[in-house]
This record gives sequence, structure tokens and C-alpha cells, in this order.
Amino acid sequence: MAKVEKKRLGKKHRQASTRPHKGKATKAEQLASGTRAATSPKARKEAAAKKSAAAAKARTRRQSPEFESKKVVEQSEHGRTTGAKGAVPRGAKATQRDIKEAAIERASARHAKPDSASQTAAEEQRPRTHLSALEDRETERAVAASLPLIEELQKPSAAIDAPLIAVCGRPNVGKSTLFNRLTGTRRSIVGDEPGITRDRIYGEIEWQSEYARIVDTGGVVPDDEALIPSEIYRQARVALDEADAIIMVVDGRTELAAPDLELARILLRSGKHIFLAVNKMDTVQITSDAENFRQLGFRDVFAISAEHNNGIGDLLDAVFETLPRPEVEAPEELEEVWEEEPDPNAPKPRKLRSHGEYDSKETKVAIIGRPNVGKSTLLNALTGTDRSIVSPIAGTTRDAVDELVERNGHGFRFVDTAGIRRKGKTTLMAEKLSVIMARKHLEAADVGLLIIDATEGVAALDANIGGYAHESGRSVIIVVNKWDLVTTHRTDGQPPADQKAYTEQVRHALKYLDYAPLLFISAAEGINVNSVFREVQKVARERRKRVTTGQMNRFLADVDFQRASVPMNKRVKIYYMTQAAVAPPTFVLFTDRDVKLHFGFERFLENQVREAFGFVGTPIWFKVKARNKKKTA
Repeated sequence: MAKVEKKRLGKKHRQASTRPHKGKATKAEQLASGTRAATSPKARKEAAAKKSAAAAKARTRRQSPEFESKKVVEQSEHGRTTGAKGAVPRGAKATQRDIKEAAIERASARHAKPDSASQTAAEEQRPRTHLSALEDRETERAVAASLPLIEELQKPSAAIDAPLIAVCGRPNVGKSTLFNRLTGTRRSIVGDEPGITRDRIYGEIEWQSEYARIVDTGGVVPDDEALIPSEIYRQARVALDEADAIIMVVDGRTELAAPDLELARILLRSGKHIFLAVNKMDTVQITSDAENFRQLGFRDVFAISAEHNNGIGDLLDAVFETLPRPEVEAPEELEEVWEEEPDPNAPKPRKLRSHGEYDSKETKVAIIGRPNVGKSTLLNALTGTDRSIVSPIAGTTRDAVDELVERNGHGFRFVDTAGIRRKGKTTLMAEKLSVIMARKHLEAADVGLLIIDATEGVAALDANIGGYAHESGRSVIIVVNKWDLVTTHRTDGQPPADQKAYTEQVRHALKYLDYAPLLFISAAEGINVNSVFREVQKVARERRKRVTTGQMNRFLADVDFQRASVPMNKRVKIYYMTQAAVAPPTFVLFTDRDVKLHFGFERFLENQVREAFGFVGTPIWFKVKARNKKKTA
């Protein structure tokens, strides 16, 4: 029988994964004996889903909000027996007041420095109660009610007044690599070319449940009087002046250079906490060479490797030890608040984050365009500061520079991106990465400001850049910059440009952006800059507009589709349409055939929708869904 079974299995029997185990019954024998129950495909699918959910739960980071929400109340074994203050007796149910008080004590303990090693050991020995260990559903609801309070006490540095750490050093010593390592992002461009970072790049860092802000500066050469190096040094001085602690980075593989010595003298005169990070110490054998850099005059010297994450923990422990800690106010007495039960028959607002319907506290605006069209100048004019380096040299901006502006109770986060070039025109790796990052920031924004140089007109590259924003579903505002150079300040002897004629030229070159508003400004002179805020707010509001299905059906009844210049075999019959999502507005058409809409029919329908409902400055997407589900050619 074994020989017959072996012949039936064939080659699979010789594989270790399919060879039967000695002394173990096969699957067929288990089914025959009744020890193994036959599972249906549905049951196997449910078991596989539970297994994948358990695996995802095990992979949850210990510092993530999901893991923090699972921590409830710390209960001490000593407190259970002795009745210590704040402890819950064995068998008793935790009330909502006890849970909230324990949560406040835990949040306050994060900012309190431990007095002795015994206190730290006692903290480590405390067991924690999980939601699944509670006794009834009522207690679970009480714990769930306290979770928003815990999240409020654990706000990141964007919501609290967190201290600032500045990273500085001469070019090409690994500052951006260290910045990306500490923030856990790829916010700053890293490369072998010196002088890639030029502007100030801000980020957030968390270490041992404490938060801080961190800023990456460009390579500092104090004695260089050239335009861009002097601007980099000016930007770095702004970061150093507002920082609470400074990390100076040097290259441990090379000898000290003159910029290192000059920068060390400047930092020593600042009177702030300075930490010297000797970078690129990749192996243990060369770690001792970091002591040679004490001649710079710094007391705290750390041998690190930002690329391999060596020595970063010791550096952060020392830095956070000197940072000012935020004051934790004493919690007020929590009083019981009686709330009226909501009406079960009342309609509930349906807001989906994936559909862009959540309440947005700020509007992200990406400033895009060709190199040297005035993007950085516009950012400085909108923010009222010298946030970005401005120079007549094309390609000055490489890293995306963002700044938050409050106007009329609404936040605008403007992101200055690098000038987008053609692929054949980018030779340096830093330029290639800056173009990629510019497109990434455009896709993450709500509105894109397409900057056009009035002295050069609309180029083919401008049309390509506008196509990036249109295809990604971003709202677009066309901004013609340097308008004063072709009107009042024109020096070539030609008559001033006519705004109406110039508008026709722009509309003709950018036909697919006929829905985008057009502004004429001068960022350098501050002419008509305030109109940008008004148009951005209007476009962002139109972007999240929603039209009900009843309004759309009444709109369809009034549309004369016979006017659409579409061949008869390409026309479809629309039974009804509904808006499925916003940002950008997306409409689903229920038709008689599952075909792709003809270009002329789609443009006709889009124009009719805009004429009836607006949607200024934002693209409109259509999706076809056939009622009979039959695919036709």
C-alpha cells in the first residue's frame, strides 16, 4: 500500500515539505476518524482573517497611538494589599474618575525627573491592566471615555510649546542624515554633493515620551562672502538664535577645517548648551578618535554614526536632559457632567476622511513652477519673513520649505518647492531628488499655485507642470508673477502689456486649466499679494463642496445632451448620477453601457456641472457604472 501511495504522489513525495511525518496521521485519516473537522471555505477565510489581524496587532509599534490607546491604568501589587492611594482593591471595579486620575498621574510622571534609582525600579515593576482584563462592558466604556483625555495629554510638539534643537556644521558632514534619523523621515535631501541643504528644515522628534522640535541648517562657512553661502549662514544664525540646544556635527574621518574652528568659536560665545557629534564613526575601532575633537572646547563629545544609528541614544539622552521641560498644571477637580441623550431619530452627519470631508484646520498650498520664476519671493511675501533664500541663480531652492500663516482664523501652510526641470536638464543627483520631492509635496497639498514669469510668458514646461497638478486632482490657481516688469517698470521701451490680451494668451496655452482662477501679482513689490489668500480660501471651499443626489437628478433633467458634439455610437444614456466623493469632486454616472466617456461628451458634461454648481479652481472626475453590467465595445 505504501508503494502505491508513493507512486501516486510521484515527485512530491521526495520533497521534504510534503513527505509524511512518521507516527502522525494524515489529513485524510484525521477526517475519517473524526479528529479533524472539515472546514468550509468561508470558515477558512475567517480563520485566515483573524490570523492576519493578530499578526498586524503584534507588529504595532510600542510608541504608536494605537499602542498607547491600549494602555489603561497601572495597578500596583503593593497597593492592592496595603490599600495605597490610587490603587484599586482586588475584585473592585475601576470607576471613570479613578481611571482619569490615573491617566493624569501617568502623563504628569512623563515630565517629572525621577529622584532615585528605586523610584525607577518601582515604575518598571508595576503591572498594567489591559482592556480585555476588565470585568464588564460598563468599565470598558469608562476606559474608552478616558482615552481622549490621555491623547490630549500626549499631544505632539506641533500642538505644544516644545523646545527647539538646532543641527549645524560645515558642509557635507552628515547633518541632513542625522536630521532624517532623528525625525524618522526623509524630509531633508541627502547626497554626496556638498551644500545640498540651504534653507531651514523643521521637524519633530520624540524620545522617551518627550517631544521636541528640530531644525536642519545648511552647511555653514562663516568667512565665505558669496551670495548663496552668506544667505545659508544668515538662515543658520536665525535657527541658532531661537534654539534651546545646539548639536554641532563634524566629520570624524577628516581633520578639523577652518570652518569648524570658526563655527566653534561662534557657538561658544552663544552661551547655550552645545553638544559635539563626531559623525561617520561607523566602527568601534575608530570610536576613540572622537576624543581628538575636544580641542574645539566642548565638554560634551559623542561619537555617532547617523547612517548606522550608532551612538544616537546617548546623544539624545544628554540633549533632552538639558532641554526646558514644559510645566504641567495641576489637574482640576473632575465633576460629573450630565449630558442629554441624543435623539436616535436625528440624522447623523456622515463625514469620511478618505473623501476629504473632515474639518480641516489648515489648507496646504504648494507653490510650483519652473526655476527662477519667483516662488521663494512669493513665499517670503506671503509670510512676511525671509523664510526662504532668494537669489537670481536658478535652482537656489532644493529642499521644500514650508511655513504656516494664520489669516482670519484660518491656517494656510505654504510649501515652497524646488523649480521643476525637464529630466534631460537635471544632471546633479540633488536636482533630480529636488524635482521628485517637489512632485511629492504637490500630491500632498490641497491647492497648487502655478507661478508663471510674466516677462517670458507661458512655456511648454509650464503646461507640463500644470498637467501634474491637474492629473493628481489638486486645485490650481494660475499666478502671473513679475507683472510690474511688463507694465509700470518696463525698461525695454515697449508699451505696457494689456492684461486682457495676456489673459487670452494664458488661457489659450493652458486650455485644460480653464477652470483655474488667474491672478496678476508682483511678489517683489508686494502688489496684489493679499488676493492669493482670498482665492486660496475660495478654491479650498469649492474643493470640498457636495451636491445632493436630488439636485443632480434635477440638473440632469434640464441638460440638453443633444447639443454635445459626440458621435451617436459614443453616446450613453445617463439614468442618474451622484457625487461619491469630494476633494476633488467625483461623480458616478449610472448609464446603459459600460464604456469610457467620449472626450467631447465628458467636457460638455463638466461645463454643464460647473455652470450649475461652480467648483471653481478644482478638477472634476467622472466614473461610469453600467446598470446592466455588460461590457460593450
